[in-house]
Amino acid sequence: MKCLVTGATGFIGTQLCQQLSACGVTFIALSRSGSELHDGSATQAIDLACEPVPRALLEGVDVVFHLAGIAHQSAESDAYAQLNHRATVSLAEAAATQGVKRFIYLSSVKAMGAAMHEKPRDEADCVLPLDPYGLFKLRAEQDLQKLAAGNAMSIAILRPCLVYGSTPKGNLARLARAVRAGLPRPPEVGGRSMIAVQDLAQLMIKMASGPSLCSGTWIVSDGNRYSLRTLHDSMRRALNKEPGLSWVPLWAWQIAAFAMDCARGSNTESTYEKLFGTELYSNAALLSDHDWLPKHSLADAVSDMMKPGLERQQ
Repeated sequence: MKCLVTGATGFIGTQLCQQLSACGVTFIALSRSGSELHDGSATQAIDLACEPVPRALLEGVDVVFHLAGIAHQSAESDAYAQLNHRATVSLAEAAATQGVKRFIYLSSVKAMGAAMHEKPRDEADCVLPLDPYGLFKLRAEQDLQKLAAGNAMSIAILRPCLVYGSTPKGNLARLARAVRAGLPRPPEVGGRSMIAVQDLAQLMIKMASGPSLCSGTWIVSDGNRYSLRTLHDSMRRALNKEPGLSWVPLWAWQIAAFAMDCARGSNTESTYEKLFGTELYSNAALLSDHDWLPKHSLADAVSDMMKPGLERQQ
């Protein structure tokens, strides 16, 4: 099996390439900067927002893992449209033309729009996303589904929930620093679905190497609910500390979150919703359709997150 990986040096791409190497799989790694992989091998520098993948790189490729995209919330709308939508469809069309058998696209649960209730959502429980990240992920999904309907190449669309690993990123990194600084124990409110980066990469490889792969769209989560308190307590345990006291009332957290939004001039999801909102997703379809089970626990990752000296690496 020969594979091509876009976004190879990103958080998820790095883990995928490590697992592909461990399995002895031949792969071509692409990144925007051309920086090195974990083993020191080079990636091919291609900025998909400006140039397509050369057809020659797709010759003889059996599987394309398309991970490249803009994930942060500060880019212009057209940047999301170009890379997350148009470049994705262009790559899939080129892959189909070159005889690639499987195209595995890393989308996001954000393509499903905002949660309208607190029950776990399935793949059909969607509303139109209002943010450009989710909107152009959705449009890419829609065009890929059309392409799959009239093509021999199977297309798997994966919608991972919040992805975590032993090196925290984004809000998890900020939470880890706050817990080290003595953040009070949060109230037990809300909850989110999550998935370990190792389990996500393992799923993608299983889809690539199995005997067959039908086109479809699947939510990827480990099936658990994680509240801010759950994360806080796990991080405190990793520091060999008791959970601490929940002495700050919920209304005080609301005021503090509102003040942070005002200070940043944020017009995206509120800080309070990021901390205490409910975003739960069901992995029932994935477990039913594929021979895969998550193996990694948040507790193991948190132990690594909170190791001494890690905060200096952020």
